[in-house]
Amino acid sequence: MPDSGLECEFQRRVQDAKNYAETRPGTVGIVLRDRKTGAMWRNDHADELTWTASTIKLAMVVNLLERNRSGKIKLTGDDRRLMNAMLHSSDDDAADTLWKRYTGSTFNAAFPKYGMTGLVAQRGYSATFPYWGYEKCTANDLDRLINYVLDTVPAEDRAYIVGQMRQVGPEQQWGVWGPGSGTKNGWSQEDSGWVMNSVGFVGPDERYTLAIMNNLKGEGGYDEGRETATEIARILFR
Repeated sequence: MPDSGLECEFQRRVQDAKNYAETRPGTVGIVLRDRKTGAMWRNDHADELTWTASTIKLAMVVNLLERNRSGKIKLTGDDRRLMNAMLHSSDDDAADTLWKRYTGSTFNAAFPKYGMTGLVAQRGYSATFPYWGYEKCTANDLDRLINYVLDTVPAEDRAYIVGQMRQVGPEQQWGVWGPGSGTKNGWSQEDSGWVMNSVGFVGPDERYTLAIMNNLKGEGGYDEGRETATEIARILFR
């Protein structure tokens, strides 16, 4: 992997992660970035459209904080409680409430600004369109999103998001999660089968970011996807 810019030991880990992913059910899109050196690696599935599941909630929080900071909305105590629930336990009811309260189409119009340029809302699945629960994006989109959070979101808002991602509930303690890391995970059973996604950061000063999207395509379920995402992160950062 001479073009990745990653140091030799890390290149060996990347090769191990790539080899492992190719043995797993479905397809796995992976994007790894070293924010200190600018080096990055993406695999052959990094640009495949996959159901976002709850990873989109991270972009929703970014947008709510941005609108609040600009004075377009004024977040209430209840709004902030719901935001905490979306990040901590990936609460769907909280996401539904905020999506309706603050206009889904306004959220969707903003998502490309955060790097989610490949995001496509999916028609025909819900009474309202767009709806956060029916969107597809790529691992490249999630990579750009987490780096937008770390590099561009104002310091106070970034500190809140990073703090929440470091303290997620047991439902999200897999994938890009562990000591010195933070994550936002997404999992759902779609018409094409399960998807198990994880995006987050690892290391001092959030040096590394990692986006993983496992589209199981009916070849496995929740348990297999959880194991795949967790093992990829372990291989890379053991």
